Amino acid sequence: MTQYVDITEAAAFRVKEMMKHNGEEGSFLRVAVNGGGCSGLTYGLGFEEEKSEDDFLMSQHGIQIVVAKDDAGILEGTKVDYKESLMGGGFTIDNPNAIASCGCGTSFRTAKKVGTPQSCD
Repeated sequence: MTQYVDITEAAAFRVKEMMKHNGEEGSFLRVAVNGGGCSGLTYGLGFEEEKSEDDFLMSQHGIQIVVAKDDAGILEGTKVDYKESLMGGGFTIDNPNAIASCGCGTSFRTAKKVGTPQSCD
């Protein structure tokens, strides 16, 4: 089974905390690519109760992760981490396929998929 996305232990711990807090234990973590953002594509993280036929399923650190087949090539090799700082904490996404990104850190484009850039107003 190909691991399109790598979730660190720190990220998995935070995801489990969020699942418990939101009553979403047993849900899947969806890692997605959406159109938009300054560079044309944005990342999406969320919980889903069901897996689609068009999803790849992975399991890491006790979390079931789903990635849509259409997003798999864009996300292959992506690392999702969670970092704490004095200003708070947040998820970080490192995608080796991204050739350009925006200052916000969530918008990107790849050589194969540009997406639909939006204004950064």
